[in-house]
Amino acid sequence: MEAKMTMKVLITPRSFGKTSNIPFEMLKKYDYEIIRNETGKPYEEDELKELIKDVDGVIVGLDKITEDVLKNAKKLKVITKYGVGLDNIDINYAEKLGIKVTYTPGANKESVADLAFTMMLGLSRDIIKLDKIVRNNQWNKIIGCEIYGKTIGIIGTGSIGKCVAKRATGFDMEILAYDKYPDYDFADKIGMKYVDKKTLLEKSDFITLHVPLTDEMYHFIDEEELNMMKDTAYIINTSRGGIINENALYSALKSKKIAGAALDAFETEPPLNNKLLELDNIILSPHCGASTKDATDRMGIMAVEGLISVLEGMEPKYLYKKIN
Repeated sequence: MEAKMTMKVLITPRSFGKTSNIPFEMLKKYDYEIIRNETGKPYEEDELKELIKDVDGVIVGLDKITEDVLKNAKKLKVITKYGVGLDNIDINYAEKLGIKVTYTPGANKESVADLAFTMMLGLSRDIIKLDKIVRNNQWNKIIGCEIYGKTIGIIGTGSIGKCVAKRATGFDMEILAYDKYPDYDFADKIGMKYVDKKTLLEKSDFITLHVPLTDEMYHFIDEEELNMMKDTAYIINTSRGGIINENALYSALKSKKIAGAALDAFETEPPLNNKLLELDNIILSPHCGASTKDATDRMGIMAVEGLISVLEGMEPKYLYKKIN
């Protein structure tokens, strides 16, 4: 009887298994050969081309799984996204090759929604500046603004957008939303109102983005949209870089056309030499919306469940299906 070949699994996210041993314990049951990313950063395309040649499955973070990478994947059966944003994976080419793509829907929704609200609160009260004042042995006050009772505009009402909306109800905010696929049942339940893009931009005090980066959503917020906003308004992006035109945002913040912004995602990451780093009316964080123990645990377990389901010939779990 021919011995069963050991399958290889490449794991690229650096936080995978850092907060819980459960994902690795799940993988051990199947005796896969595990290849870990020990570089301290996402793999470059040339590195992935070499690594992917003889692996059966990949659990991928922010590394780019391009067509050129996939052309070298001779044995690959499944790509599992450690998260929900699939813009770094060439879905169409993977499908053409018969490679299944799974992801971890909902695993990080609460953590990202928490960060979005943290950024809103930080902007409204200038928390970073206040901290700096005290550390510099000063005692001046900064006049901030309340979130309570204000209007929030949520662009994208998938699982994360919905979690943000739920939090907004606790602040008695008027909740406006824009989405290509509105969920009116949810909106009616919590008192959220769907409006067109222009209305949301003009009326909102806080605008928060929760959409994937697609061709349609690239620079969805540009100079024209920023000019529609109130000069007292703030914009928060915890989704993907590229949804906001960073040059237009810089100009709007520099000229005080809008009051402030907070970004957890950038067009180029890390944002080295980015002009936005010069400004003091913006909060910046290193794409860490899902970086909580809770989300990391959930993503790790769900990623492994999706991977194993395909490699072991079961009904695929968390399979990504394109919306036509």
